[in-house]
Amino acid sequence: MALPAPAISLRLFFLLAMAASATQAAATEAAPPCSTTESTSSSATTAFLRARCATTLYPDVCYDSLLPYASTFQISHVKLAVAAADVAAAHLRAFKTRIKDLLLHRGGVSSEEAAATGAGARVEAALHDCASTISAAANLAKRSSAELTRLDAATASTESSTSTAAAGWSRQARWQVSNAKTWLSAAMTNEGTCSDGFEHAGAAATASPAGKEVAASVASVTQHTSNALALVNGIPL
Repeated sequence: MALPAPAISLRLFFLLAMAASATQAAATEAAPPCSTTESTSSSATTAFLRARCATTLYPDVCYDSLLPYASTFQISHVKLAVAAADVAAAHLRAFKTRIKDLLLHRGGVSSEEAAATGAGARVEAALHDCASTISAAANLAKRSSAELTRLDAATASTESSTSTAAAGWSRQARWQVSNAKTWLSAAMTNEGTCSDGFEHAGAAATASPAGKEVAASVASVTQHTSNALALVNGIPL
């Protein structure tokens, strides 16, 4: 016995709805999660960063300081070196600001201690020298970053160049990398000059609160600058 027309339509509606639901579920199951590509990319970047930091003198400092900027360099040697130079410059600028604070408080040397040892004037002179040399170091690190940024832009523009143009770019790239190395090396020299200034000021200056803080800070910023230099050395040309 045939079903009435309304019953047929209702049954057909349910059959179509079930088929559509099954198709959607199958498509959803077949499609990879949205985060899979991002996860793979992130894993590749962190693996790249670990491998590059392993070539530096301070791999843990390198990895921890540069991981927050992973999205900016991904697996690019040049962009990684740019980030490292920027991090070094930022630490040097912060150090320079701290030196100015120490100068405002006369290096933490009490008036009694200054009168007894004469350390106050020597500490202040050493801090003034440090302010100058560390400021210069920060500028040199930033200059290295700018040079490497130009290198990165040139790299992108020569990917489809002729062999003659590519050869010219290679010479220019070597020159730019050499400049970045020179400026980072000079920054490290300036950092060492800051420490030397306190040693030359005498034991009382070196043992002062400012002397101890400066020594620790120089050790810290030198690690970042050294790492940046190592990563520039690792740029394939």
